[in-house]
Amino acid sequence: MDDAFYDRTTDQVARDLLGGILSKRDRGRWIGGVIVETEAYLSTNDPASHAHRGLTPSNTSMFGPPGSIYVYPIHAKHCINVVTQASGTGSAVLIRALQPIWGTSLMKRRRNSHDDRRWTSGPGMICQSLGIDRRHDGIDPEVDPKWCLMPGPATGLVNKISITTTPRIGVSQAKELPLRFFVDGNRYVSGRAADHKRPRRETLKISEAALRRFGFLLS
Repeated sequence: MDDAFYDRTTDQVARDLLGGILSKRDRGRWIGGVIVETEAYLSTNDPASHAHRGLTPSNTSMFGPPGSIYVYPIHAKHCINVVTQASGTGSAVLIRALQPIWGTSLMKRRRNSHDDRRWTSGPGMICQSLGIDRRHDGIDPEVDPKWCLMPGPATGLVNKISITTTPRIGVSQAKELPLRFFVDGNRYVSGRAADHKRPRRETLKISEAALRRFGFLLS
């Protein structure tokens, strides 16, 4: 994906990542799924953003090139973000939820749960299931062969999705900003079911033909 896709306003990127792919090669297999929930964190006027306190040793990757990865620890877990806008800006999209597709047996083992909603329905769950931690902070998935990050428009996996926008969740500041985006009705989205316009029990319908385009993820 051209860096120009990520060198845009963070809320635009957050919306367009929905229906895309996040997958990582781990222990000889691909593990990941389709992105169904994101949140935007801005470079200015956003006290909930790590960039609000300026450049520090711990958030340096958030100010990196667009399309690179920013991973930070929280409560003994980790969260993965995709950097947006030009280098030095300090903005990123948090990947909040995936619909699990690849490597589900490994997800189940790592999360110690048979409930697939407990595998990737939250940023900490995603990183635990995919084996993501600070070692992956700052990588460029466009050039790293062990990563696959594709936004929704580039994959063609999903023809049409209904996107709902709400304030972000799990933050104590700037809670009113409408910067959370998710596939409405998708059962893997985190947070309250009441945020959805229709029952949260659907899954994205992905055709076998579309999945065959990404056959390398099955190898």
